Amino acid sequence: MIDKLKDLTKTKSFHICMIVVIIVVILFVVGLLVLRYNVEGEINMPFELTKIAIISSQEGISDGQTDTKWSYDVHQANDIYLYIDKNDNYHKTEIIKSVSIDNIQIEANNTDNIKIYKPDAQEEKVIFKYKDENIVENLEYFGDVKSDLKNLKISNQGGIIAFRCSNNYVTKYKSNDEEINHNELLKKANITNESLQMKVNFSLTIKLEDGKEYQAQIKVDLPTGNVVQDGNTSTEITNFEDVIFKRISN
Repeated sequence: MIDKLKDLTKTKSFHICMIVVIIVVILFVVGLLVLRYNVEGEINMPFELTKIAIISSQEGISDGQTDTKWSYDVHQANDIYLYIDKNDNYHKTEIIKSVSIDNIQIEANNTDNIKIYKPDAQEEKVIFKYKDENIVENLEYFGDVKSDLKNLKISNQGGIIAFRCSNNYVTKYKSNDEEINHNELLKKANITNESLQMKVNFSLTIKLEDGKEYQAQIKVDLPTGNVVQDGNTSTEITNFEDVIFKRISN
């Protein structure tokens, strides 16, 4: 019996079978690793997305008409702040080259008047301003010594980036009242919160000075809360189980 086994191991067909088995095992292991990476992504990045803060509000912008005491174009704004922090469990020193937001896709009943705004570089008292030159299709914050939202800079060791997703010209509001509460404009115009709902998807890409790039797809539902009734609403997202970062460049 032993002699027969020895003879079998010396045959060409046995060697071919063993090679096939080894190849199948290797492919199986590689497949498992690829599947795990697609599910889990990078598990120890040098920088992490730790929080997304969303502030939803409403604002009336004067349309210049004078047939009533007040005449506004009413916008519904959503200011989105993303916190990129250094991973304490990553024991090497890395430097952020840039953090970008692009591939922005919006699902809504009417997307024609939904615009993306970068922070305004000139206005001192507010971060965002309704100016045509602030409307963008994507944003890129460049790494620097310290963060500066207004000038699209993020600390090279982590910081905050932000953009506004605004549903412009939701309605017009006219009134001859002595005073106007801007937090009630949507309610007084009989706008429903359901009609404002939108889903915003975008890519978040973190580029490092050494050439590494990590990218994830982010999805947020806007506006947060019941902005029509409450005037201003906010929320913080810290659960990112569904956010998978993958390395797109070494």
